[in-house]
Order: sequence, then C-alpha cells, then structure tokens
Amino acid sequence: MDLKEGLLALWQSTGIMNMVESVDPTITNGFEQFLHQFGHPIMLVICCFLLWLGIKKQYEPLLLVPIAFGGLLSNIPLAGIADPTGFLGIIYEAGIHKGLFPLIIFMGVGAMTDFGPLIANPKTALLGGAAQFGIFGALLLALCCFGFTLPEAGSIGIIGGADGPTSIFVTSKLAPHLLGAIAVAAYSYMALVPVIQPPIMKLLTTAKERQIQMDQLRMVSKREKIVFPLVVLFLCIIFLPDACPLVGALTFGNLCKECGVVDRLSDTMQNALINIVTIFLGLSVGSKLSAEQFLTVQTLFILLLGILAFSFATGAGVLMAKLMNLCEIIIAKMQGREPNLINPLIGSAGVSAVPMAARVSNKVGLEFNPQNYLLMHAMGPNVSGVIGSAVAAGILLALCH
Repeated sequence: MDLKEGLLALWQSTGIMNMVESVDPTITNGFEQFLHQFGHPIMLVICCFLLWLGIKKQYEPLLLVPIAFGGLLSNIPLAGIADPTGFLGIIYEAGIHKGLFPLIIFMGVGAMTDFGPLIANPKTALLGGAAQFGIFGALLLALCCFGFTLPEAGSIGIIGGADGPTSIFVTSKLAPHLLGAIAVAAYSYMALVPVIQPPIMKLLTTAKERQIQMDQLRMVSKREKIVFPLVVLFLCIIFLPDACPLVGALTFGNLCKECGVVDRLSDTMQNALINIVTIFLGLSVGSKLSAEQFLTVQTLFILLLGILAFSFATGAGVLMAKLMNLCEIIIAKMQGREPNLINPLIGSAGVSAVPMAARVSNKVGLEFNPQNYLLMHAMGPNVSGVIGSAVAAGILLALCH
C-alpha cells in the first residue's frame, strides 16, 4: 500500500467520513430516509442538549449526564461501543436486559426514603393511586389507537409512573425489543419533571387552591416505621406476587434504614451501591440512544405516548386531590366543623419520581404562598406513587404474561 492509499484508508476510517450514511434504496419514505442518513449528527445534537439540561439547568444531573454521555459514545461511527461485545453493550446486557439494575436501584430508593409522611397521613395514598391512571390510560391508547400488542402497550404505559427502574423491569419481561426506547423515555421524563409538571399543575388548579396551607404532620414512631414495610411486603405476597421483586427490594432497603441495627448496610445502599449502579445504568440506557435504534417511527410513538402517560398521571393526582377536598367540604359541613383541605398541588407528586415530584409541588406552592411548605406533605403521595407503580407493574405482568 502506497502513501496515497494509506491516507485514503485513514480518511475513510474517520468519524467525519462515516458520520452521514449513504442512501438506502430499500427505504421509500422520505422522512425515514432522512433519519437514516443524518441519524448520527441528529443524535449527537440531542445528546448535547440533554447534557446542557443536566449541567446548566441541573435537571436531575445524576441521570441526564450519564445517559447523555452514553448516547454520545453510542453514536461514534465505527467504534461499536454499544454493540453486544462493546463496553456499553456488555453493561446493558448484564444490568438492564437481565433486570438486575432496577432491583438494586429500588433497594437504594427504599433505604433513602422516609415512609413517615405516608404513615402520618394515609389518605394521601389515594393520590398516589390516582396517578397510576396515567399508566392504564396510556396502555389503552397504545392498544387501541397505535396498534401495539398488549405486552407492548403495558410496557409503554408503565412510563406514566415516572419510574425508570420499574419501566425497565416490566419491559424486560414483556417487550424486550422496546427496552431501549422505553428506558430512554422513562428516564428522560423523570429528569424533566420540573419542566413537564408545573404547567399541568397550574392549569388544573386555581390561585386560591394553590395557597391552601396544610396542618403539620404528626410524629411517626419507630415501631410504625419498622412494621410498615413488612405489612406492605406481606400484602404484596398475598395479593400480587408478580410485584414482589420490586416491592421486596424497596421494603428491604427501607427496613434496613428504619430498624437501626444494620446502619452499614443502609449506608452502603444509600450511597456507594446506588451511585455505582446509577453510573452504569445511565451509561447503558444512553447506549440505546444510537441513531439506528432510537430514530424510528415506533420510537417517536413511544415518546409521544410516554409524555401523555406522564401528563395523565400528573393531572389525575391533582384532580383526585380536588375531589377529596370536595368530599371533605361536604362532610365537614354536615358535621359543623372547618374542612381539613389538601393542597391539590401535592397530587402531582403521586408519580413515583422521588423526591423530584415532591420538590416540584413544594416549589410551585411557594411561588403562590411563601409561607406554604408542602415538601413533607407531598412526600406522602410521592412514596405512595413508588409503591403504586410497583403494584401496577405486578398487575401488568400478571395481565400480559
């Protein structure tokens, strides 16, 4: 090989030369042909935008930064980093496809979460339950309007829970061929909770409702906090065994936190273990942002249904809070007392993005009443949403398997 041929071979092996794909004569649709040809540059721009959201706007950077960087790596032409034998492909197969990472994440979430607000105000569990409407509403849309099968529709609907680990766990069982798009959609919408939820919350509430102040929660005893995860687990064992892997991991982590005798285990789950898994999970989810897998019409449908599911869940939680207030006003009037109202903003925290959704409820509440601190009140439906999404996952697994 002479110098000229060597330089030509070197040029043909560069990323610039291979960034744009050649025309595929088998693709007749113009839009699909455009996505095929310019997929890598498009995805690099999208990943840089996600990095900007994570770093500049600080929208859940622990998720967005590794996901976006994994997407950059997966769109490097010829590198094969996201291939089954590549660095990210190996992590993806071991941790996500096999369903290991979601369970470890749930243990960490359990160890970091205080169930006290839910125990102190059990009726907020209804808000978390109402938010699961987003899951089943999107399932029906996917099934009836977009032509997905029941297992596929169930996997898409679970995005409405705003729970990445649950979405991955369910999809790996029901529709593994959709795992990449659903994982990316679930984690992207989780990270964008501060962007998506406030407009919906403000649309469905009045200024007067947003200013409702709630009574301070009662103190919850240590015994109650120890018994609660065991009760949740036993109820799951009796009524919905399919949800036990997720619920079991969550309650184990929480029991370790509350029992007070395994602080080292609890500390590891809260910090080192969940941080390590978050790094690998983010990078491996990002590996599914490659142009070949992500830029498809089916993926666009999944993203659309995912945002609808998440919006339905947010709205359902807010509307349930308004309905509960209406019932409380009627009952209080009959009993001749002042009604104990719920601020409807905490209904949006019924999705299981912990503690992001609760923080958003608190932030929006403070915008309309600087003295109105809703964070701990919002943690009740937020924790309920975590349990609710795991229960919904068990229902879908039982229904679709």
